[in-house]
Amino acid sequence: MKSQYRSAIEKLPLGSFRYYHTIGSTNDVALEWASQDAPDLSLIIADEQTSGRGRMDRQWFTPPNSALAMSLILRPTRIESAHPSRATGLLAVSLTKSLIELGLNPQIKWPNDILLTGRKVAGILVELVWTGTELDALVLGMGVNVLSASVLPSDQLLFPATCIEAELKRQVERADLLKDILINVTNWRSKLGTAEFLKTWEANLAFRGQQVQVEERNGKTITGEIIGLEPDGSLCLRNMHGKSEIVHFGEVHLRPVA
Repeated sequence: MKSQYRSAIEKLPLGSFRYYHTIGSTNDVALEWASQDAPDLSLIIADEQTSGRGRMDRQWFTPPNSALAMSLILRPTRIESAHPSRATGLLAVSLTKSLIELGLNPQIKWPNDILLTGRKVAGILVELVWTGTELDALVLGMGVNVLSASVLPSDQLLFPATCIEAELKRQVERADLLKDILINVTNWRSKLGTAEFLKTWEANLAFRGQQVQVEERNGKTITGEIIGLEPDGSLCLRNMHGKSEIVHFGEVHLRPVA
């Protein structure tokens, strides 16, 4: 599989590339590499993760030969240092565009999941590396359910899941998908600070115009209609009194109101 990935990305402007047949977590390796000498746009790919991580320390299931598990290291530009929270949107928009090109209709479940037919097909985990008060690197991690074996049995899931193969009724080469995602990342990265980027992210939001409930880690629950996004990517809701409520990135859980 390493040769397939390398062949797919060889003409892309990446900094460096590491492939692992089996690994604990691509983000863990990326964080260590980023704290050392990893150049901008360095990529880590694993065929299997034994302790992959999602948000809120949840495990991300990555069995061998079935999913796309990747982490991308960015050395931040001035715009990226000013808008680090937009990095989640960068991966979300890039994957969404790749799935649309396959003929699918993805939606972004704020803050970091991608849905197909209302079921989770991918998760994103962005982590930051600091040197003192300076942002030194962003680690953009993502897991994508590509083939059927990547989806856990329903009784082991916290949220319904699916995979690209099940939605398309055919298999997709993981290396080809990786290439498409990275092309979109490089294209959209240059637009990260623009209104076009924010509008594209916003236009693909799941449950937009619908009532949702957001549970924050501190126990606070907010209910309202999704209006859109704030400039930093925070979620904007309209509560029952017609007033705006802003939900910032963090340990939050969002679900539609039945």
